Amino acid sequence: MKTLILTIAILFTTMLGISQATYAAGVSNTEEITTLAVVSNISEIEIHGNVELYLSDGAADQVKVYNNYYSDNAFVQDQNGVLRITSYSTQKLKIWVTASQLQKLSIYDNAEVRSFGKLSAIDLDVKLYNNAAVKLNVDAYTASITLNDSAKADLTGDVTEGSLRYDQSSFLNHSALNVSHITKTENFNMGTINELSTI
Repeated sequence: MKTLILTIAILFTTMLGISQATYAAGVSNTEEITTLAVVSNISEIEIHGNVELYLSDGAADQVKVYNNYYSDNAFVQDQNGVLRITSYSTQKLKIWVTASQLQKLSIYDNAEVRSFGKLSAIDLDVKLYNNAAVKLNVDAYTASITLNDSAKADLTGDVTEGSLRYDQSSFLNHSALNVSHITKTENFNMGTINELSTI
């Protein structure tokens, strides 16, 4: 119960901070929040461009956009369980997604993804490209994390079966990730990686 209250308090504080930043940086004095009404069964999220995504577990899928993305050269679409988010505006498109059955994340360009609380999954596949970055706290049976190009990942939590793949130019911090069995593959010899202890 304390964890739930703390998570809600952190979520409220962060969203308030996002609201104030958007409010201060915006041209108008009204905050734009768009809630996508018809969203369900999100199993995959694909992100391109200049996006900042906050991700949490929940009983029902929900997407809230904290910008007037219709006028910001941005695109948010849910189709057949895949949520696609694209924004090439100079200001980051801020989005909060709650997903009950997330299985796959594909993150490109300068997009950033951060989790609220632990992301629970049976099988989670995360792929990062270009300069994308994630900060995830996961609770999964199987997790596969792939870093391409100059992508960055900061991982915490608990995983039973883990697979980590990374390029020489990527950065991976998994010192606080507990994994029972792990497979690590480095594409070249120059990658920056913090070693993981196997339980």
